Amino acid sequence: MSAAGTIRVVLVDDQALFRAGIRMLVGSQPDLEIVGEASDGREALSVVRASRPDVVLMDIRMPVMDGLTATAELLRDPDPPRIVMLTTFDLDEAAARAIREGASGFLLKDAEPEFLLAAIRTVHSGSAVIAASATRDLFAHFSAPAQSAPPREYADLTEREREIFALAARGLSNAEIAAREFLSEATVKTHISRILTKLGLRDRVQLVVFAYEHGLA
Repeated sequence: MSAAGTIRVVLVDDQALFRAGIRMLVGSQPDLEIVGEASDGREALSVVRASRPDVVLMDIRMPVMDGLTATAELLRDPDPPRIVMLTTFDLDEAAARAIREGASGFLLKDAEPEFLLAAIRTVHSGSAVIAASATRDLFAHFSAPAQSAPPREYADLTEREREIFALAARGLSNAEIAAREFLSEATVKTHISRILTKLGLRDRVQLVVFAYEHGLA
Protein backbone atom coordinates (compact mmCIF):
# COMPACT_ATOMS: atom_id res chain seq x y z
CA MET A 1 0.00 0.00 0.00
CA SER A 2 1.28 3.50 -0.85
CA ALA A 3 2.33 5.86 1.86
CA ALA A 4 0.11 8.87 2.45
CA GLY A 5 0.80 11.53 -0.15
CA THR A 6 2.64 9.20 -2.52
CA ILE A 7 1.94 9.82 -6.20
CA ARG A 8 1.01 6.54 -7.90
CA VAL A 9 2.38 6.14 -11.43
CA VAL A 10 1.77 3.61 -14.21
CA LEU A 11 4.34 3.38 -17.01
CA VAL A 12 3.29 2.25 -20.48
CA ASP A 13 6.01 1.65 -23.08
CA ASP A 14 6.94 -1.25 -25.35
CA GLN A 15 10.69 -0.93 -24.64
CA ALA A 16 11.62 -2.93 -21.54
CA LEU A 17 14.95 -1.14 -21.15
CA PHE A 18 13.28 2.27 -21.18
CA ARG A 19 10.74 1.12 -18.60
CA ALA A 20 13.53 -0.20 -16.38
CA GLY A 21 15.28 3.16 -16.45
CA ILE A 22 12.13 5.11 -15.61
CA ARG A 23 11.25 2.58 -12.88
CA MET A 24 14.63 3.15 -11.22
CA LEU A 25 14.35 6.93 -11.54
CA VAL A 26 10.81 7.15 -10.16
CA GLY A 27 11.52 4.55 -7.48
CA SER A 28 14.36 6.68 -6.14
CA GLN A 29 11.89 9.38 -5.10
CA PRO A 30 10.18 9.11 -1.69
CA ASP A 31 6.96 10.74 -2.96
CA LEU A 32 6.61 8.68 -6.16
CA GLU A 33 5.78 5.02 -6.74
CA ILE A 34 5.43 2.87 -9.87
CA VAL A 35 2.30 0.79 -9.24
CA GLY A 36 2.07 -0.87 -12.66
CA GLU A 37 3.64 -1.28 -16.08
CA ALA A 38 2.36 -2.26 -19.50
CA SER A 39 4.03 -2.89 -22.86
CA ASP A 40 1.12 -1.94 -25.12
CA GLY A 41 -2.10 0.03 -25.01
CA ARG A 42 -4.43 -2.91 -24.51
CA GLU A 43 -2.46 -4.15 -21.53
CA ALA A 44 -2.41 -0.57 -20.24
CA LEU A 45 -6.21 -0.50 -20.01
CA SER A 46 -6.22 -3.48 -17.65
CA VAL A 47 -3.26 -2.30 -15.57
CA VAL A 48 -4.55 1.25 -15.14
CA ARG A 49 -8.08 0.18 -14.27
CA ALA A 50 -6.78 -2.34 -11.74
CA SER A 51 -4.15 -0.13 -10.06
CA ARG A 52 -5.98 3.23 -10.15
CA PRO A 53 -2.86 5.41 -10.53
CA ASP A 54 -2.73 9.18 -10.22
CA VAL A 55 -0.55 9.65 -13.30
CA VAL A 56 0.08 7.54 -16.41
CA LEU A 57 3.17 7.94 -18.58
CA MET A 58 1.92 6.70 -21.97
CA ASP A 59 4.08 5.99 -25.02
CA ILE A 60 2.38 7.02 -28.26
CA ARG A 61 3.67 4.36 -30.65
CA MET A 62 3.20 0.77 -29.46
CA PRO A 63 2.07 -2.56 -30.93
CA VAL A 64 -1.39 -4.14 -30.41
CA MET A 65 -2.96 -0.82 -29.36
CA ASP A 66 -1.24 2.55 -29.64
CA GLY A 67 -1.09 5.14 -26.89
CA LEU A 68 -3.61 7.48 -28.52
CA THR A 69 -6.30 4.81 -28.62
CA ALA A 70 -5.58 3.68 -25.06
CA THR A 71 -5.62 7.28 -23.81
CA ALA A 72 -8.98 7.98 -25.46
CA GLU A 73 -10.40 4.83 -23.82
CA LEU A 74 -9.08 5.71 -20.37
CA LEU A 75 -10.29 9.31 -20.52
CA ARG A 76 -13.83 8.02 -21.00
CA ASP A 77 -13.64 6.28 -17.62
CA PRO A 78 -15.09 8.01 -14.56
CA ASP A 79 -12.38 9.87 -12.63
CA PRO A 80 -9.56 9.05 -15.08
CA PRO A 81 -5.89 9.52 -14.18
CA ARG A 82 -3.79 12.36 -15.54
CA ILE A 83 -2.08 11.08 -18.70
CA VAL A 84 1.23 12.35 -20.06
CA MET A 85 2.22 11.23 -23.54
CA LEU A 86 5.80 10.09 -24.19
CA THR A 87 7.22 10.78 -27.62
CA THR A 88 10.55 10.54 -29.42
CA PHE A 89 9.79 13.48 -31.68
CA ASP A 90 9.97 17.14 -30.66
CA LEU A 91 7.15 18.18 -32.99
CA ASP A 92 4.75 15.26 -32.99
CA GLU A 93 1.28 15.66 -34.48
CA ALA A 94 0.08 12.61 -32.54
CA ALA A 95 0.99 14.39 -29.28
CA ALA A 96 -1.03 17.39 -30.43
CA ARG A 97 -4.03 15.16 -31.06
CA ALA A 98 -3.69 13.54 -27.65
CA ILE A 99 -3.63 16.91 -25.89
CA ARG A 100 -6.68 18.07 -27.83
CA GLU A 101 -8.51 14.97 -26.64
CA GLY A 102 -7.67 15.46 -22.97
CA ALA A 103 -4.13 14.29 -22.24
CA SER A 104 -2.35 16.51 -19.73
CA GLY A 105 0.71 17.16 -21.87
CA PHE A 106 3.65 15.43 -23.46
CA LEU A 107 7.28 14.72 -22.70
CA LEU A 108 10.18 13.83 -24.91
CA LYS A 109 11.68 10.46 -24.04
CA ASP A 110 15.13 12.02 -23.78
CA ALA A 111 13.99 14.69 -21.32
CA GLU A 112 16.28 15.36 -18.39
CA PRO A 113 15.45 13.09 -15.42
CA GLU A 114 14.73 16.09 -13.17
CA PHE A 115 12.29 17.43 -15.76
CA LEU A 116 10.39 14.15 -15.96
CA LEU A 117 10.07 13.96 -12.18
CA ALA A 118 8.93 17.58 -12.00
CA ALA A 119 6.39 16.92 -14.76
CA ILE A 120 4.84 14.02 -12.83
CA ARG A 121 4.46 16.20 -9.74
CA THR A 122 3.15 19.15 -11.74
CA VAL A 123 0.48 17.07 -13.46
CA HIS A 124 -0.54 15.45 -10.19
CA SER A 125 -1.01 18.87 -8.61
CA GLY A 126 -3.64 19.66 -11.24
CA SER A 127 -1.60 21.74 -13.64
CA ALA A 128 -0.88 20.81 -17.23
CA VAL A 129 1.93 23.21 -17.92
CA ILE A 130 4.51 20.72 -19.15
CA ALA A 131 7.20 21.90 -21.54
CA ALA A 132 5.08 24.94 -22.25
CA SER A 133 7.43 26.25 -24.94
CA ALA A 134 7.47 22.85 -26.64
CA THR A 135 3.68 22.71 -26.50
CA ARG A 136 3.52 26.18 -28.02
CA ASP A 137 5.90 25.17 -30.83
CA LEU A 138 3.88 22.02 -31.43
CA PHE A 139 0.65 23.87 -32.05
CA ALA A 140 2.39 26.58 -34.04
CA HIS A 141 3.43 23.85 -36.48
CA PHE A 142 0.32 21.69 -36.51
CA SER A 143 -2.61 24.04 -35.86
CA ALA A 144 -3.18 26.53 -38.61
CA PRO A 145 -4.83 29.68 -37.25
CA ALA A 146 -8.56 29.68 -37.84
CA GLN A 147 -9.98 32.23 -40.24
CA SER A 148 -13.33 32.48 -38.46
CA ALA A 149 -14.04 34.92 -35.65
CA PRO A 150 -13.24 33.81 -32.11
CA PRO A 151 -16.11 32.01 -30.36
CA ARG A 152 -18.65 34.01 -28.35
CA GLU A 153 -17.14 32.88 -25.06
CA TYR A 154 -13.93 34.74 -25.87
CA ALA A 155 -15.89 37.98 -26.14
CA ASP A 156 -16.95 37.50 -22.50
CA LEU A 157 -13.35 37.96 -21.33
CA THR A 158 -12.46 41.34 -19.90
CA GLU A 159 -9.63 43.35 -21.45
CA ARG A 160 -7.31 42.31 -18.61
CA GLU A 161 -8.31 38.65 -18.98
CA ARG A 162 -7.51 38.81 -22.70
CA GLU A 163 -4.05 40.17 -21.89
CA ILE A 164 -3.45 37.33 -19.42
CA PHE A 165 -4.89 34.83 -21.91
CA ALA A 166 -2.44 35.95 -24.61
CA LEU A 167 0.55 35.61 -22.29
CA ALA A 168 -0.56 32.18 -21.04
CA ALA A 169 -1.06 31.06 -24.65
CA ARG A 170 2.57 31.95 -25.33
CA GLY A 171 3.61 29.57 -22.57
CA LEU A 172 4.46 32.06 -19.82
CA SER A 173 4.15 30.76 -16.26
CA ASN A 174 2.13 32.51 -13.56
CA ALA A 175 5.35 33.92 -12.12
CA GLU A 176 6.46 35.25 -15.51
CA ILE A 177 3.07 36.83 -16.17
CA ALA A 178 3.03 38.37 -12.69
CA ALA A 179 6.46 39.94 -13.21
CA ARG A 180 5.57 41.24 -16.66
CA GLU A 181 2.21 42.69 -15.65
CA PHE A 182 3.22 43.89 -12.15
CA LEU A 183 0.69 41.62 -10.49
CA SER A 184 0.90 39.09 -7.67
CA GLU A 185 1.02 35.42 -8.62
CA ALA A 186 -2.20 34.90 -6.67
CA THR A 187 -3.93 37.53 -8.83
CA VAL A 188 -2.65 35.89 -12.02
CA LYS A 189 -3.86 32.50 -10.79
CA THR A 190 -7.31 33.97 -10.16
CA HIS A 191 -7.39 35.47 -13.67
CA ILE A 192 -6.35 32.16 -15.23
CA SER A 193 -9.04 30.32 -13.27
CA ARG A 194 -11.72 32.75 -14.46
CA ILE A 195 -10.50 32.55 -18.05
CA LEU A 196 -10.63 28.74 -18.04
CA THR A 197 -14.13 28.80 -16.54
CA LYS A 198 -15.46 31.32 -19.06
CA LEU A 199 -13.99 29.43 -22.02
CA GLY A 200 -15.01 26.00 -20.71
CA LEU A 201 -11.42 24.77 -20.69
CA ARG A 202 -9.92 22.26 -18.27
CA ASP A 203 -6.35 23.52 -18.00
CA ARG A 204 -3.61 25.63 -19.55
CA VAL A 205 -2.70 23.09 -22.20
CA GLN A 206 -6.27 23.29 -23.50
CA LEU A 207 -5.91 27.08 -23.38
CA VAL A 208 -2.92 26.82 -25.74
CA VAL A 209 -4.93 24.55 -28.06
CA PHE A 210 -7.87 26.99 -28.00
CA ALA A 211 -5.60 29.94 -28.81
CA TYR A 212 -4.00 28.30 -31.83
CA GLU A 213 -7.18 26.76 -33.18
CA HIS A 214 -8.87 30.16 -33.16
CA GLY A 215 -5.91 32.22 -34.36
CA LEU A 216 -5.55 34.00 -31.02
CA ALA A 217 -1.89 33.19 -30.35
